Amino acid sequence: MAIKSSRKIFKPLVFAACLMPLAWLAYALYSDTVLGTKLMTADPIQKLDRELGDWALILIVLSLTVRPLAEIFKKGELVGYRRMIGLFAFFYVCLHLSSYIVLNLQLDFDEFIKDVTKRNFITIGIIAFTLLTPLAITSTKGMIKRLGGKRWQKLHMLIYAIVLLGVFHFFMMIRADFTRPSIYLGIILVLLGYRYWAKWRKSRPRKAVAT
Repeated sequence: MAIKSSRKIFKPLVFAACLMPLAWLAYALYSDTVLGTKLMTADPIQKLDRELGDWALILIVLSLTVRPLAEIFKKGELVGYRRMIGLFAFFYVCLHLSSYIVLNLQLDFDEFIKDVTKRNFITIGIIAFTLLTPLAITSTKGMIKRLGGKRWQKLHMLIYAIVLLGVFHFFMMIRADFTRPSIYLGIILVLLGYRYWAKWRKSRPRKAVAT
């Protein structure tokens, strides 16, 4: 199957898959409100906050796995889905932040400023969001041309620092059961190790030729 025709099929599927967590959360809130279920636990606002943040982290990690998978399995066309997944991650981060400000704080910005300055996990979360925003803005082909490939790549290397901040935000937010953030941290460290190994492997032939 040609790359262009396969993308026409798989891009809508990836798009739909990225929206499924949000659709489930919307249904769960409706079910709890109208049908009297407890899908969102006894504290639906906290559950919503954490689920949105969790899915934001999952999608960032998935976006980082795209290139290694494309290189390992020699499927370069997979890279074409990375930007969509990354933008959906930013979308969930925005929802996570909006849920916290609108539902938790009731748009009390004085309380928001207090949280940012006094609660370390909130501070780290806001720093991660601030760093992630320019990456989302510069994800288009036009911005890549404006910045230049090398500068764009250096800027987008920040994603590893951002995702690590997101994981530490997760660690600091919870009081028990650190399984999920530990899994994310392990995957990120493996991806970082692979990236440096791939870079070292590509540099070897050049050194040999120079010698």
